[in-house]
Amino acid sequence: MDTLDLGQVKAVDQVGVEERVARLNSRSIKKESKIQALTLALSMVDLTTLAGMDTPGKVTQLCQKAKEPHAELPELPSVAAVCVYPNMVKVAQKALRGTDINIASVSTSFPSGMNTLEAKIEETQKVVRDGADEVDMVISRGEFLKGNYEYVYDEIVAIKEACGEAHLKVILETGELQTYENVRKASKLAMQAGADFIKTSTGKMSPAATQPVTLVMLEAIRDYYYNTDRMVGMKPAGGIRKAKQAIQYLILVKETLGSQWLTPDYFRFGASSLVNDLLMQIVKQKTGVYQSPDYFSND
Repeated sequence: MDTLDLGQVKAVDQVGVEERVARLNSRSIKKESKIQALTLALSMVDLTTLAGMDTPGKVTQLCQKAKEPHAELPELPSVAAVCVYPNMVKVAQKALRGTDINIASVSTSFPSGMNTLEAKIEETQKVVRDGADEVDMVISRGEFLKGNYEYVYDEIVAIKEACGEAHLKVILETGELQTYENVRKASKLAMQAGADFIKTSTGKMSPAATQPVTLVMLEAIRDYYYNTDRMVGMKPAGGIRKAKQAIQYLILVKETLGSQWLTPDYFRFGASSLVNDLLMQIVKQKTGVYQSPDYFSND
């Protein structure tokens, strides 16, 4: 945790950001590199279910897929984490016992963040007691947009303390922040408050993750690292469904932050349907033939 010092947040060149993303998206990679990239992306997924109809059975099935994404390719890695609502943390803990897969839980009155700080702290402490290794909190966007930065900073600091040993991912909900400058400012604020990761979105509103917004956040992480020597992770979430998109995000990370960020410790995808497309593309690269989407489980 640093002292809050937003200073003069550097202006963001919108045209420059979007042109850089388009330029990086034009790159192609060879077959062997593509298999490596697809496999790496699979290992970086926070396999997520955040639906009102979630049940213990559904979460248990999701955890099984997290452990063994595709039975026909047992050499593939497991995903990085399973992300669930607070009331499903104990279910996930039981299903993932004995594995290295992390349990992530949304907290702080996800997705709105509209609750008292006391209630948010209590919820965070509960999910950690129940077995969460990672907590995904949402910031109070209304307070941020009013310019009440100290309030948002103090709230993140309090939730970070409530996490104990669990890692904290701070969700900015960039679709509500209106400008790239606000995204950059919120990223800097969250990192100064102690965030282990900064995350684009809840996935509950549109737009969710976009590559230009992700680039703005990656550049904020880079500048923060230069100033503090502390590595902070990045998690785009919401709307990332295709393997091609995942590879494009990996290129953004590599070109902005370098290879040391290309691990599940520092980069994650918040996704549910992405895994199946990654699996389809891996099988295609290995066999030369696409399998039907129905060949893969929909858990």
